[in-house]
Amino acid sequence: MNTVQEEIAATAASMVVEEGLEYGAAKRRAVKQLGLNGRAPLPNNDQVEDAVREYIDLFCADTQPAQLLALRQLAVVWMNRLTEFRPHLGGAVWRGTATDLSDIYLQLFCDDPKSAEIKLIDHQVRYEVSTVQGFQGEAVDALSLVCVCPGLTQKVLVHLMIYDHDDLRGALKPDAQGRTQRGNLAALERLMKEEL
Repeated sequence: MNTVQEEIAATAASMVVEEGLEYGAAKRRAVKQLGLNGRAPLPNNDQVEDAVREYIDLFCADTQPAQLLALRQLAVVWMNRLTEFRPHLGGAVWRGTATDLSDIYLQLFCDDPKSAEIKLIDHQVRYEVSTVQGFQGEAVDALSLVCVCPGLTQKVLVHLMIYDHDDLRGALKPDAQGRTQRGNLAALERLMKEEL
């Protein structure tokens, strides 16, 4: 990684941690904040994630582990509630870089795409529907709900990404570094025990 990319990654990392920005938005804002040309070579997401981990280690080591645990505990609650939809946790909460400003991303693999929505309606859970980019670049529905996170004593967003049941096979492939991009409830509980 060249020096410009490192500088963009470090600046973006502070925005991700301190403002809760997603990687793409943080990289674009970092370029502007640093006064760089719009054609500056951007770091990839792995490079930004490495910078986020460094930032957390330097500036948030005393608070971030408890925040991450609280978010993972809330994810466990929702994964238990939605077990019939084969929930998998992804994003910063799964990868271990989440802070109190992070959202929870649960990927549901449904036989019927409307079944998760019907379950929320039946349990009188309020949610907003949007279309977002899925993990394979396709458009997927997201059901977003605001939940109180007891460990943080604040509200957080939980996004339920709706996938077809058959998408589960491709979802479990590791990335180029051999890391899993998401995990089911058993994998999350194992991860939480390992980090105690």
